[in-house]
Amino acid sequence: MRVLVGWADDSSPNLGVRALGEGSVDLLRRVWPEAEFTFMNYRRRPQEIPWGRDRSLLRERVTGRAGMMRWLAGFDLVWDTRSGDSFADLYGLPRHTTMSLVHEFAVQAGTPVALAPQTIGPFRTVRGGLLARRSLRRSRFVFARDPRSAREAARLGRPVDGTTSDLVFGLRQPTARSEHDVLLNVSGLLWHGNDHVDATGYRSAVRGVIDGLLSDGRAVTLLPHVLDSEHSDDDVPASRALAAEFDGRIGLHVPLDLSDARAAVAGARLVIGARMHACLNALSTGTPAVAMAYSRKFAPLMDSIGWQHVVQLSGSGDVAAAVLAHARGEGLADEAVAAQERGQRMLDVVVERLAGA
Repeated sequence: MRVLVGWADDSSPNLGVRALGEGSVDLLRRVWPEAEFTFMNYRRRPQEIPWGRDRSLLRERVTGRAGMMRWLAGFDLVWDTRSGDSFADLYGLPRHTTMSLVHEFAVQAGTPVALAPQTIGPFRTVRGGLLARRSLRRSRFVFARDPRSAREAARLGRPVDGTTSDLVFGLRQPTARSEHDVLLNVSGLLWHGNDHVDATGYRSAVRGVIDGLLSDGRAVTLLPHVLDSEHSDDDVPASRALAAEFDGRIGLHVPLDLSDARAAVAGARLVIGARMHACLNALSTGTPAVAMAYSRKFAPLMDSIGWQHVVQLSGSGDVAAAVLAHARGEGLADEAVAAQERGQRMLDVVVERLAGA
């Protein structure tokens, strides 16, 4: 069994993307223990698929010079993760188009394609919606990681084969080490000007959360979840600058890799983060997490596993005060274990559907 895992991998500086890649492998090996896996992502682009521009993909489909169709035909399954949240036109039509074309050409090569558990939508453009309809219709399996995404798929004419949780809940459990009190993930994506939230307001909220936690006598350690890369939105520079600003009053733990990050969150009492997978990583190990949500992907997914500790960054009111109120709540540890167990159980439907195919 040869499986191509699309748009996730085990070496991305974005630990959320690594969680999708490694979670896919751990989950699919429950169905096919001896399966061989190949990763395809922007940093792991195979030479056979020239997706620099949409026209490059289309030209290759006609000429076959790079051998794209032969390469795609060599797999038994394409496991299309769309990076968890990129089956949408939210991040621009070029990204949505590239991913959709690779999906389409895999189907044309005769390889079944499964849309892995992910967020479906939003689609705000006519072209985006049309591409989504075709990808959904051409998929052998479609899994949504929250009920809202399942409703979007049904609206587009292709009901899902299962509503699950995130692939991070398919990861093997880490051994906790380096016990921390509060791990705070600061998003480099939001720290500077961005299309999601007001960066000035976000920076103010983060500082307010730190001040409030310190006043409560909590120990705070910053945890980047997107490591150093060529992109300007990684978390490390913002975290280092913030650690220096607080001049020794807070710590900084830059993970070596996903395993290191999971061991750290598993040993923490609480995680607070604006990167969704920083929070999901915590919950998948049974550690409570307060999410500072910047998009619609957070709340439906968290709600589906019974986790209500989500603060919308785009809402009105005092974000820092809302986060601190959740952090001071009682019974968080028990709630987190219940959410962990629910997230793990919800992935069983994937195993059942694939094993029965």
